[in-house]
Amino acid sequence: MNRPIASGAGRAFLPPDAPARPAKEFVVAVIGNPNTGKTTLFNALTGLTQHTGNYPGVTVESALGEFRVGQHRFHAVDLPGSYSLAPRAPDEMVAVRVLLGRGIGIVKPDVVLCVLDASHLDRNLYLLTQVLELGLPVVVALTMMDLAQRDGIVIDTDAIEQKLGVPVVAVHSTRRTGFDRLRQMLLRAAQERRAPRRHVGFPPGFDREVDSLQQLFPQNGQSPVPRFLVERLLADAGGFVEDELSQEHGESVRAAAVAARARLASAGTPVPQVEVDARYRWIGGVVDDHVRRSQRTDVSWTDRIDAVVTHKLWGTVVFLVAMAVTFQAIFAWAAPVMDLIDGAVQQVATWIGALMSEGPLRSMVLDGVIGGAGAVLVFVPQIAVLFALITVLEDSGYMARAAFLMDRIMSGFGLSGRSFIPLLSSFACAVPGIMSARAIENRRDRLVTILIAPLMSCSARLPVYVLFISAFVPAYAVGGVIGLQGLTLFGLYMIGLIVAPLVALVLKRTALRGPAVPFLLELPPYKIPSWRVVFFRMYDRSWAFIRRAGTIILATAILIWALSYYPRSADLTAKYETLKAQAPAAEVSRLEAEEAGEQLRGSYLGQMGQAVEPIVKPLGWDWKIGMAAIASFPAREVVIAALGTIYNLGSGESETSSELRDVMRAQRWPDGRPVYTPAVALSVMVFFALCCQCAATLATMKRETGSWRYPAITFVYMTTLAYVAAFVVYQLGSRMFGA
Repeated sequence: MNRPIASGAGRAFLPPDAPARPAKEFVVAVIGNPNTGKTTLFNALTGLTQHTGNYPGVTVESALGEFRVGQHRFHAVDLPGSYSLAPRAPDEMVAVRVLLGRGIGIVKPDVVLCVLDASHLDRNLYLLTQVLELGLPVVVALTMMDLAQRDGIVIDTDAIEQKLGVPVVAVHSTRRTGFDRLRQMLLRAAQERRAPRRHVGFPPGFDREVDSLQQLFPQNGQSPVPRFLVERLLADAGGFVEDELSQEHGESVRAAAVAARARLASAGTPVPQVEVDARYRWIGGVVDDHVRRSQRTDVSWTDRIDAVVTHKLWGTVVFLVAMAVTFQAIFAWAAPVMDLIDGAVQQVATWIGALMSEGPLRSMVLDGVIGGAGAVLVFVPQIAVLFALITVLEDSGYMARAAFLMDRIMSGFGLSGRSFIPLLSSFACAVPGIMSARAIENRRDRLVTILIAPLMSCSARLPVYVLFISAFVPAYAVGGVIGLQGLTLFGLYMIGLIVAPLVALVLKRTALRGPAVPFLLELPPYKIPSWRVVFFRMYDRSWAFIRRAGTIILATAILIWALSYYPRSADLTAKYETLKAQAPAAEVSRLEAEEAGEQLRGSYLGQMGQAVEPIVKPLGWDWKIGMAAIASFPAREVVIAALGTIYNLGSGESETSSELRDVMRAQRWPDGRPVYTPAVALSVMVFFALCCQCAATLATMKRETGSWRYPAITFVYMTTLAYVAAFVVYQLGSRMFGA
């Protein structure tokens, strides 16, 4: 049996051998429909004590936190937004498991806080009728009371409280009204442990079938199957409850459920309609008796705004403007802070470097540890800006409209409109783009979006494009109007936009195929975003990236440093020490760059570059380009510093370096042919446009999916795709243009 929660801030899940908790600690599960203000209420209750974590055994993320009522501590878990406890996707099964305490490490809550939107009470009560049947103490929080009053809705909360038999508290999360009573009601419910009565009754035939099915499960084991789950087995035809119980207790469960449904259908009580009818019949009585609606003739502000933002033409214009601002902000707003971080990292490296003598330890600290830490921290401003903007769009109500507009286009490739924002964000950086995919409820759609997000040309690819275009693409206008260099850059960005939907279509028809999930979307009322929520989301997402993905990126950076540093040639070191001692001061920097280039060429990384030359030669590359591509695995833009070191210019070169461009143009094969031609340059750029050379992206992907399987699949398919595309471009280009 699962143990209750142990002490520790915000811990809502524990291994089965965890110690028993003190008597004055309780677990509260917060549940509600999407767009009910559930998350805002949760944030207001838990404040800065909250953090995020995955539910045991699944990759669905939850907010965890704690709050106190007097001397009593509550550990709170924010369950995924659900319209009912009839799961239609793997992620939706999480709420059922947590509420029933099923699974290793999952703690059954002491009390359930069910959040209802007062302006849509009839729809929200459906979920509550199911929560009341779990056998757990329940407290109801009514949110959006101001919107209900604005719409002329008057709710008799006292009468509804008596009807339900559980406390009903009206709250306003941003003004913090009603919270003292809410906390007291949660404490009383957790202490009294009084289960509410059941309100919705099903036909006798349905109850008899449930009794019959329950005989299939042991009732005296450690984890007996509760009656609520048996009802879900019968009512949710072809659902995930059936799959789970069949795996636990054998396929006879599935066969018995199918037979029971057939008997109910023949008797005139088909499922799931029998449940829907019974629940809404009861809900209709509650609403008719205790909710009054005044007749309004004026058009609400929400309807007026929606007439524009959901319009086929004007809605698209508004959408494009909103996305342009979001896209530009990720670049422009984050850039100054990124420059500050980069400058600070360089200053720290300079300061520490001056305190250490030359040698492997100094090189590892400067190039491996500090350089790797810089590669982690430089992403943080983009992540913070992206999630601040996404939170504003979500909290204001506009994000649902954007998903609605894009669904028609995305559905043609097996995705929904929710995939568009992560893909758009990935043009700035795939890391925050992948992280924002968690807003997609359907697991298959979320995985497909994560797998194709790195195909968008992120900002890290731009330095590579700029270097090769400026060096090898002629600066003349096509037709006297469009510059060839700009056209080439546009084409490179279009590669991802063309390839990603095709990959998504293949994935949805093969590895991630499954029944089509209807895109059900609620358009919530517009409201002013909670800045407290915005700032917390910025902080939480940024810290989660540093804490989890950052460790993997740092380890990868140190590994690449080791491969590029060892083995060191003592003879080369002695030779250059002698040369530097005899050379004028102005020549020392040149000799140091030359030594670094020779040492790199003899390192394990250099040996790997020479080993892969037969593989990359069909792309038009020599072993030096191959080595630079390998060195750029932690981050694509590293290829420029790697080329600078390989060509004895030092690692400080940038994409605007005329000296680097000149040296690259001067490179020759042993037979005198130029290494770099327009066809080779295009081959390299296309490879970088499609290849997943980014440790941060792969680490974030692992973090979001909970497995190295998907990062491995992404790396393999993108590298293969990049190689094939680069091969085709070089072979066709060299034959068409003779270069």
